[in-house]
This record gives sequence, C-alpha cells and structure tokens, in this order.
Amino acid sequence: PIQDSPGIRFTYDARIRVPSGLRAVMSAAQESQRPADGVYRFEMPQPIPAYLVALAIGDIDFRAVGPRTGIHAEPVTLAAAAHEFADLERMVAETEALFGPYRWGRYDLLIMPPSFPVGGMENPRVSFITPTVIAGDRSLVSLITHELAHSWAGNLVTNAHWGDFWLNEGVTTYLERRILEGLYGRERAARELVLGRQDLEEEVARLVAEGRPGNTALALDLRGRSPREELGDVAYEKGSLFLQFLESRVGRAALDRWLTGYFDEFAFRSVTTPEFETRLRKQLLAHAPGRVSDAELREWLYGTGIPSSAPAAPAGVFAAVEQAQAAWLAGRVSTVDLPSATWTPQEWRRFLDTLPADLPDERLGGLERHGRLGTPGNYEIARSWLLLAVRSDYRPADPQLEAFLVGTGRHRMIENLYRTLAATPERHALGCRIYARARPGYHPSMQAMVDRLLGECPSAR
Repeated sequence: PIQDSPGIRFTYDARIRVPSGLRAVMSAAQESQRPADGVYRFEMPQPIPAYLVALAIGDIDFRAVGPRTGIHAEPVTLAAAAHEFADLERMVAETEALFGPYRWGRYDLLIMPPSFPVGGMENPRVSFITPTVIAGDRSLVSLITHELAHSWAGNLVTNAHWGDFWLNEGVTTYLERRILEGLYGRERAARELVLGRQDLEEEVARLVAEGRPGNTALALDLRGRSPREELGDVAYEKGSLFLQFLESRVGRAALDRWLTGYFDEFAFRSVTTPEFETRLRKQLLAHAPGRVSDAELREWLYGTGIPSSAPAAPAGVFAAVEQAQAAWLAGRVSTVDLPSATWTPQEWRRFLDTLPADLPDERLGGLERHGRLGTPGNYEIARSWLLLAVRSDYRPADPQLEAFLVGTGRHRMIENLYRTLAATPERHALGCRIYARARPGYHPSMQAMVDRLLGECPSAR
C-alpha cells in the first residue's frame, strides 16, 4: 500500500510478467527491451510520488531517436511518431542548457491509444503521449516540450498538495515556451504565448460567469473539494504568466539562475506555495529591491483573476492573420483569396477562434472548402473549426463533429465541444446522440466529465 499524495515520495522496483508477443513499458529504468522469459524488471531509484507510477502493456515496438531518447509505439504508429518527434534529443539538451541537468537517465515517449484522456502524462523517464499531436509536420511539438519540462518542474520538484498545482503546471508551461524559443525561434514561442493568454482570458471569464472566481487563483484551498473537479487551465497559463511577470521585472538571466537554483535545492522533494514564496523573496526579490511590491506578489499568488500588473501579450505576431480576417469579414477579400495556404496551425487557430458566431452558412461553407477544414488532419485546427461550427449552428459540420468526438477521448479536444453542445436544447440532443456512441471508448474520467456537462442524457449511459 502507498499513500496517494503528491507530498509523499518513494522508490520502487517491479517485476511484470506479460504474455508472449507483448511488451511492458514502465516509468522506471528497464533491464532489457525484450526479456526471454517474458518477465520485465524495472527499478526507480529516485523518489517519486504515487501519481508518477505508470505501466503500459501492449503490442509495442521501440525506435531510438538519440543516445538517451526514443519512441515506444504500436508498429503501425512508430514510423510517424519517430519522424514527428525527431527533435527529442535536442529538446533535452536545450532544457539542460537553460535549467540544469536532466536527472532521470533516459527520456522516452510512449504513444497511447486515441482514448488517452490527456495530451500527455509526464511519467518519469517515459512520457505517455496522445496520438493527436502526430500532425505530420512537427507543428504540435509544444506538448512534448511541456511534458519534458515536467522532468524539472513537477517530477523533480513537485507540488506538495493539489492546491499548489500551479507549481507543477505553471512553471512547466513557462519552461515549455522557453524550450520552444531556444529551438524554433522567438516568433514560434510568441504565438504560443498569445494563444495561451487567449485561453486564460476565456477560462477566467467562464469561471467568473459560473460563480467560481476563487478557482482563478494560483494557490487554491481544496479542503472539502475534489481536486479532479476543481483543477483547471488557470494553473497552467496564469502560473506561466506569473513567471513572465517576474522575468519582466528582474530580467531573464536573474530568473533563470533562480529557477536553476530552485530545482537544485528542492530536487526530489515536494514544496508548497508558501515555501516557494519564501525562497523567491529571499533569493531573488531581495537582490532586486523595489522591482516587485509585496502587494503585487500576494495578488499574483493568492488573488483571483488576471492581475493588473500582468505583462502584455506579444504584439504583432498574428498581425497578418488578423488583417486578413478583418478584410474577409468586411467583404474586401473573398474566401478563395484568403492567404491561408501558408498559415501554421497556430495561425489557423487564431483566425478561427476569434471569428464571430453569427456568420451565415454560406460563408462558413466556403471557408470549410477553401481551408479543407472538413477533412482529417491537424487536431488543433479541427477543434477550433468544430467549436466555431457548433457556436454558429453550422449543421453541415455535424458528421465531422461526430467522427471527431468518437475518434478521440482527449480532454482538451472534447470538453468545450460538449460544453457548447449542452448550451441549447437542440444541440444538446445532438451531443447526447453522439455521446451514446462515443462514451464506451472514453476513459472513465472523461465519461464522468461529459456526464456532468450534458446532465440528463439517459441514452448515453
């Protein structure tokens, strides 16, 4: 028996016997890839919390992409995944250059089935990854940099309580974009920052509208509440924004030194928000007097909403897309003349996410044909398109919507679609019909989430 708390850590070893033809992959060091006796032996010498123990068994092959990095996947997926994540070794090296040594030995990925409920799970040594980020053009690898960054923020230094979740996810999101910037340039990272700010503002507005403004704070009091139901995206984006704020006040070099020291001091330990705050005051802010006021710091850590001191999102990174959108909406540019052939998935997201919900079917249909939005492809673009279609009550997209919701069980991909479907009686009925077909393939946590979103929907149970 173990105590299922992020504040309690332990080491372990394991022996897993599997049927012939199958392989076991675990979040620990493995003695051999394919033991002759079918008994896999694993050891985790570094202390970890219980939520980081992970095991998968299946028809799994492996391909190395670097000296200490590689991909585990089903044979049908392995080649595409190895191509998509060919930069894995470079990602590890870039993070080490920024924030100190990688302390877990290997860093591999395991590509999960489509029903996997999250984008990635940062299990030590082997992150479990959704197949929805295999886009063919390496455009969605920010998720991989995020899971890798957890090897420092989350796995190495862990939130002691789930109310301190932002210490895992907010710090990781900040690191994720620093890795992206180092490997792919400032513009790529800036686009992710703008989209993250967009998501944060939408999430804060939704929580306030639902009467839950307390959930927009970084440090949460979860006594008497279920972490599974209360934790959300605020921890990721507001936590990252807090570190951007610190960077803007004390400078990037000083913040990097402080973060590297933080990972060193608390390595293989769990920390609380007050402990983080104490170290921040003594070892960073004390050396930069007057840069951050006491009131500002407390507002960031314990206040609700987005603080007035938040740095502005990078300007101009979507200027060309926004100009094209404005011209299209005003009728100065026809759909076929939209310069979308060279748009990245991030630019498509910005275009689609900021369109009004009252466009006529004729214009949406033209956009769908021009952008080939109704064909399988990039999951992020498809999600944004389908959200627009549901908000706009664009019925020709319903078959694609059903195929999408049945074909993936990833939380990010399905939550807002079901939430939007549930908003009106007619679309709620469609949501129930689709869910009746999709529900058996969802992870239990996603079943519980959609059950809550749709409410009374007996045909789906």
